Amino acid sequence: MRDIAVFSGSAHPSLAAEICGHLGVELSPSRLTRFANDCLEVQLQANCRERDVFLIQPLVPPVQEHLVELLLMLDAARGASAARTTVVLPHYAYARSDKKDAPRISIGGRLVADLMVAAGASRVLAMTLHSPQVHGFFSVPVDHLHALRELAAHFSQYDLSNTVVVSPDLGNAKEAAHFARILGLPVAAGAKQRFADDKVQIQTVIGEVAGRDVIVLDDEIAKGSTVVELIDKLRERGAGPIRVACTHGLFSSGALDRLQAFEDVLEIVATNTVPIPADKVVPKLKVLSIAPAMAEAMRRINVGESVSTLFEAP
Repeated sequence: MRDIAVFSGSAHPSLAAEICGHLGVELSPSRLTRFANDCLEVQLQANCRERDVFLIQPLVPPVQEHLVELLLMLDAARGASAARTTVVLPHYAYARSDKKDAPRISIGGRLVADLMVAAGASRVLAMTLHSPQVHGFFSVPVDHLHALRELAAHFSQYDLSNTVVVSPDLGNAKEAAHFARILGLPVAAGAKQRFADDKVQIQTVIGEVAGRDVIVLDDEIAKGSTVVELIDKLRERGAGPIRVACTHGLFSSGALDRLQAFEDVLEIVATNTVPIPADKVVPKLKVLSIAPAMAEAMRRINVGESVSTLFEAP
């Protein structure tokens, strides 16, 4: 590989260390200082001059703190004469702010993308952006990965002969169809209307679910209101046991406890794009690692090989 330096912000250092283990490189140290006036300063404590620098930082709560830290890391890498700086975004929280769906609102997904580029990002490596148009918010190259193969490999251990994949809404139906195609399963989708961040109504489920085992697939679960509403609708339609899967398991506001309490929910599967605190973990939760996929994509970026061939549809 070309001379490479990998740094982690404070958002998810354990994932960064795991990625470096698969890459076979040391995780370079950095220091975050908070001054008396509450301003932050970042120091990258390894040589960056003419090196291929990767900065790993998912934008997870506290999102604004981690965003500013990432911007400062980018500025530090540029000031240290890095040859190229790649932002590794296992989770991009502002991807949900991708359109103007109310008067006089901001579009945070585009603004934050511009901030990263202005701070010094040469390219971005992201995992499962909330919507396809977010890719176009960046004015630098973006490699967009997904965790569908990792999730499919997990579910392939079960008898899926009577199983259907269900997307909570039509917006995620394309991803659900890709996932279902990997497993050779039929797909269904909920028809959703959102009234607020935590108020969702699913009018119906499009597709055959009666008497079938179900895998509910979403890109992320935060409060879990959409998934809970979908589970209620699946019960009404006579669905059988349910497994819930997502890439980004944010699980805020007691979402895991609510899902854990449902007798017909057999399993909750997420990846480690975001850290899940130990006090949130419940017996039904299974966390899969995306570190091998991220490491391989970083290696390919470093040596100039194709990344898309790893993750294109079968």
